[in-house]
Amino acid sequence: MLRGIDVSAYQPSSYDTDGLSFVFVKATEGRSYTNPKLSAQTKRARDAGLVVGFYHFLWPGNLTAQAEYFVRETPEKRGDILAVDWETTGEGTRASNAEKDRFIRKVKKLRPHHRVILYANRHFWLDVDTTSYAGDGLWIADYVTAGKPRVQAKWRFHQYTDDPLDKNVADFSSRSALKKWAEDA
Repeated sequence: MLRGIDVSAYQPSSYDTDGLSFVFVKATEGRSYTNPKLSAQTKRARDAGLVVGFYHFLWPGNLTAQAEYFVRETPEKRGDILAVDWETTGEGTRASNAEKDRFIRKVKKLRPHHRVILYANRHFWLDVDTTSYAGDGLWIADYVTAGKPRVQAKWRFHQYTDDPLDKNVADFSSRSALKKWAEDA
């Protein structure tokens, strides 16, 4: 299992990269929010030679505009992974299954040479999702033993804790295997 973290504006730009193989950086949310630390957090990961992913926090509605905004604001480098963060918003709403699927497909169309994956917590995956569509892979959040999420689905990434920060593992044999998967989109 490879180790990684995900970061947003709540974490410093000088996060510790020791022992990590990948980092997911929050890029955007909705149609107007861009992480103010996006550039610095991305540079930190790239300088450490890590596989870099970016995620968009999905809101209901305006899927094409959100996908275009995400792609416009997110750095583009071969091998970067793109993810949609599908969960309940701060207003208690959520994008529908159809909206989640359309967003993934639109991002895939806009960035055809990138892996596009779905981030969802266990509850969303088991109780909300009705299509089981995760694009190029599932990034599952389930706060249990690393690499042992309680889902039957094939997963690529597992967020297993958020204390003291979001920690993840990836189901790849090596960093080079992860890098090759990401680049062979």
